[in-house]
Amino acid sequence: MEEHKMCYLKVLLWRRGECNVTRYVTAMRTFGERARKCYAESVSLEQDQFVEMMLLDACFMTELFRKYSMSNLLRRDLLLIENQLHFFVLHEFFAMTMMPNDTEDFHGMIYSFFGSALPGVGYAHYSQYYPIEIKHLVDFMHLNWQPSPSRMRNNNSKVAADRKYREVIRWHRCAAEIEEAGIKFMQADGESLFDVKFENGVMKFPRLNIDDDSDPFWRNLIVYEQFSSKDDTLNYVTDYMNLMECLIASPKDVELLCQHGIIKNRIGDDQVIANIFNTIGFFLVLSPESYYKQLFYDVNKHCSRRWNRWMANLRHTYFNNSWAFISFLAALLSFVQTLFTVLPFFEKR
Repeated sequence: MEEHKMCYLKVLLWRRGECNVTRYVTAMRTFGERARKCYAESVSLEQDQFVEMMLLDACFMTELFRKYSMSNLLRRDLLLIENQLHFFVLHEFFAMTMMPNDTEDFHGMIYSFFGSALPGVGYAHYSQYYPIEIKHLVDFMHLNWQPSPSRMRNNNSKVAADRKYREVIRWHRCAAEIEEAGIKFMQADGESLFDVKFENGVMKFPRLNIDDDSDPFWRNLIVYEQFSSKDDTLNYVTDYMNLMECLIASPKDVELLCQHGIIKNRIGDDQVIANIFNTIGFFLVLSPESYYKQLFYDVNKHCSRRWNRWMANLRHTYFNNSWAFISFLAALLSFVQTLFTVLPFFEKR
């Protein structure tokens, strides 16, 4: 990779008609002290080595964004939380290497670059951020893959009023059991993947695309949220993964969500997807201020009603097994026959 980075730098110099890297080295030196302070631990590299590292990495990334469609493996590698380069370094290098007639939007270019790998739509508003406000590429994607403004903070007034459900941030029913309780699942359009709704007994989800890159992408954003965010209300990726982990207990749940168009399975194996969510669930540190607190509240209230519990038990006991269903119909027919037999007797009296 170091050889590739050096080649990219040479091509950049050739394209711009420059014979040396003096102006870039000078710029990187001015960033040196500020960049070192961004690391949690002290950087052991000498000043010249550190400057060279920043220069080669900044050149490599900006040239990739400009020219190439990145392979999935390289895209995944650039979004690893441990591989991040300071965003202001990338932005400054990009600005320094623009040609006179260039009209490229750096933020839009990066979003397009990584956007095809997103497992679902997100509300992107990269034009609202200054480069100094963005830490690195993972932070950039997190800022531009979030709930829509209209759904950013849901109304938790009902939850606050009901002590029984005040701290509910998950449920213990999988998708199949929730459906047995009479709740329907439906794929719905939304500005963002995170805009999940529960209305009139129907849970509505924007479609979630799952492929081989989804798992590492989620894990990096979750790690970033759990170790970097000081505001629990911004941990919406963690909250979404908690919601899906609650719904998916087995391949049967994955199959059900696929049938309703909520999950697009690009892996092909329902068991693999179930394992992804079940494994991620072990590492989630949840906050009482869950983004889906109201949704958990409403679904739990629905499932706790006596009629819905009775219907769920009826479906689970009789409707999931053909012989049990036949037995139920036979019993129901016998009851109806008995009813018609005794009705004339009560009419005479």
